[in-house]
Amino acid sequence: MTDKYFDHYSVLKNECLSFMEGSLLADLTFGGGGHTLEIARKNPDALVYATDQDGEAYANGIKKIEANDLSGRIKLLKMNFEIFPNWCHENNVSNFDGILMDLGVSSHHFDKFERGFSFKESAPLDMRMNEESDLTAEDVLNNETEEDIANIIYKYGEERYSRKIAKSIIEYRKENGAIKTTKELENIVFHAYPKHERYKKTHPATKTFQAIRIYVNRELEVLENTIAKLYELLAPSGRLAIISFHSLEDRIVKHSFKDIFQNNKKTAKILTKKPIYPSVLEVEENNRSRSAKLRVIQKIG
Repeated sequence: MTDKYFDHYSVLKNECLSFMEGSLLADLTFGGGGHTLEIARKNPDALVYATDQDGEAYANGIKKIEANDLSGRIKLLKMNFEIFPNWCHENNVSNFDGILMDLGVSSHHFDKFERGFSFKESAPLDMRMNEESDLTAEDVLNNETEEDIANIIYKYGEERYSRKIAKSIIEYRKENGAIKTTKELENIVFHAYPKHERYKKTHPATKTFQAIRIYVNRELEVLENTIAKLYELLAPSGRLAIISFHSLEDRIVKHSFKDIFQNNKKTAKILTKKPIYPSVLEVEENNRSRSAKLRVIQKIG
């Protein structure tokens, strides 16, 4: 299970580090650990909490933390970040100087094809970030109605051809039985697209895969439910920094920060009136960072 964990490029690393200073810090999307380790190194007297719901990321993270002799200062918890606020209340942990969330899907998930996040290779339609969860992409594609599949693809993928794709999925199910692999889904979506749209820069299946993944992992729901609770965990002067990668996430972060500010005008300050983007150099080094946006809010006390 943990024989190889693919490295993850730490998006907007220096920009994030500039906001992560203090004695109690958190990185709630551990992934490959890049941000977490750098936060701990930059703040040698700090205690850093980190979370990840993925079993492979957790096992790899424990090894990486031990290898860097940081077990005394980084506490890695296996959980979805949605659970973290309640965990903190139950364990009397609060007054964070900085909390970071990088909402991007780990490179490990895309590069380890058998997890089903990518259509570059044929693999089971899984897409679960937490492998202990019940719902898989295969369940969604084979059990939901045409209308529900169309709504999922449109809502979470902003896919203009969602109706045609859903219709093609249902037709495939009737003719061939259950859809089992990523390549099957890719092929269905590709041929549901109009011919003149199939060979553009972005592959036709990209938005559908995004939509199914978001739905399976409840990504937007979890984010929406958690931001305000994390703000409450901040100490005076504490900062909550969130990196998003697509418009649906960024919209939630932006509006949540605005709501927090409206409800706490004397104690909240949005530090990023406009989001912070990766530099040209970073995008050249890591093309996956091209769509990243960093927003930061501060509790001013």
